[in-house]
Amino acid sequence: MINVALPKGRLGEKVYKMFALCGYECPSILENNRKLIFENEEKGVRYFWVKPSDVSIYVERGAADIGVCGKDILLEYEPDVYELLDLNIGKCRMAVAGKKDFYDDNTQTLKVATKFVNVAKKYYSGKCRDIDIIKLNGSIEIAPILGLSDVIVDIVETGTTLKENNLEVKEEIFPISARLIANKSSFKFKTEEIEKIAEFLAEQVKDND
Repeated sequence: MINVALPKGRLGEKVYKMFALCGYECPSILENNRKLIFENEEKGVRYFWVKPSDVSIYVERGAADIGVCGKDILLEYEPDVYELLDLNIGKCRMAVAGKKDFYDDNTQTLKVATKFVNVAKKYYSGKCRDIDIIKLNGSIEIAPILGLSDVIVDIVETGTTLKENNLEVKEEIFPISARLIANKSSFKFKTEEIEKIAEFLAEQVKDND
C-alpha cells in the first residue's frame, strides 16, 4: 500500500486527478463527506488530505510514502525528503512586494513581514541587506499599509490582491510549482512502485506542456 499525502484544496484536487489518470483512482475521495483518509485496496493506494504546509512533515516522518507540496515549502522548511518531479501545476512566485511609492535606499534596517522567515533571511543575506523580520501568519498585505513593515515576502499568483491594496511586486525571488516528494526510507523499500508512479506522472506533465 502506497500512502499519499495530498494538499487540501484546489491543488490537491488537481493532483488527485493526475494520480487517477495514472490508474490510481479511489472513487470514495470524490464523495461529499468530511473523511480525510481514502483507500483503494485493489490499486494498493491510500490517500489522505492534509494542510498544504504539513505535507512535507507527513512525508519526512514516514506517515506518507509520497506527497505533493509547493517548492516554497521545500525551500522554507528544507525537509529531509527526495524531490522526484516538478508537476508543473500550482504555478506562482515568491516575491518581495511593497507600497507603490516605497523605495529601499539601504540607509536603515529593512522591516520585512512574512510567514516565510527562512526564505526571506536567505534572500536578504545573499544581498548583504540588514533586515528586521516580522513573522505573520495571514493577511500579510496589511503590514506595509499600516506601517508595520516596509515590504512583505509572500507568494504571488495573479497579483490582484496586491493591486487592490495599492501594493506592487518589487523583486521576484523564485518561481514556485508543485513537486512530488518521497520519504527516503519508503523510497528504499518501495522503489519500484514509487518510481512507477513518478514515471506515469512525468508522462502527464510532458503531455500537458
